[in-house]
Amino acid sequence: MYFLYADESGDIGLMKSPTRYFVLSGLVVHELNWHQTLESILNLRRALKSKYGLKLREELHAAHFMHKPMNLQRIQKSLRLNVLRDVIDYQRQLTNIAIINVVVDKQNKETDSNIFEIAWTTLIQRFHNTILHKNFPGPKNSDDRGILFVDQTDEPQLRRLLRKLRRYNPVPSKYGTLPLAIPTTTMVEDAVHRHSQHSYFIQISDVNAYFLMQKLAPSGYVKKKGGRNYFDRLDPVLCKVAKKRPLWNRIQIKKGAFRGPVNPTVRSSLRLDSTRSKELIDKKINTFIKH
Repeated sequence: MYFLYADESGDIGLMKSPTRYFVLSGLVVHELNWHQTLESILNLRRALKSKYGLKLREELHAAHFMHKPMNLQRIQKSLRLNVLRDVIDYQRQLTNIAIINVVVDKQNKETDSNIFEIAWTTLIQRFHNTILHKNFPGPKNSDDRGILFVDQTDEPQLRRLLRKLRRYNPVPSKYGTLPLAIPTTTMVEDAVHRHSQHSYFIQISDVNAYFLMQKLAPSGYVKKKGGRNYFDRLDPVLCKVAKKRPLWNRIQIKKGAFRGPVNPTVRSSLRLDSTRSKELIDKKINTFIKH
């Protein structure tokens, strides 16, 4: 089984939002490599404690760490940026992880667009596709599954979305034909919500999401110190399978829909019947979600 630890940066607001983008970043590790990876992360945290004085129990929440450090203000700001850079550089040498990312560009969007659903649907779909085609690092089992671990987010909405996608998941065709029906059958259970303070894996995803956002819309300090391109250092461990763009999926929202790269090898003989009533489909989805 593959574990996906995901976190967000930005906000999903459409009206008077302070950010143009909403991004997700997820770290993927196989269950058989989990203990080894955890021990490696513990060694990283010990090194950060020795070098910068960051205690193992102190949370790495990148945005707060840089801009609202509170007790961590004892660490000089330039050194705090170095801490986050070291977390990025540490991941480069890992051979048993992969990082998947989603960027939603909210500019020129419809006011009824569900940014949360667009972003998480894309991340879950990519996770499912990559498991299905055995493109993640780790044991090449004949059959595998995936489970999602997230920082505290909109739990009811994400739960409904996951349950829906396991039953009904229309994926836009890159060839302009009817959407493909590709239920995310590799996903098991609802998402597991963890407070990032208690998960080193989610803290690392938080750092990755922060620097993905900084690449798109850097703060003045990060830009001045050259941190805008720290995300590029993750290149060796980025999951680039089925991506048209080099580092992430950027989704443009038009007329309430979203578009993103679709794995051309993922095909289903099932086609969505465009003549079906939307009311009947919604009724069927609600029935599946309740179960």
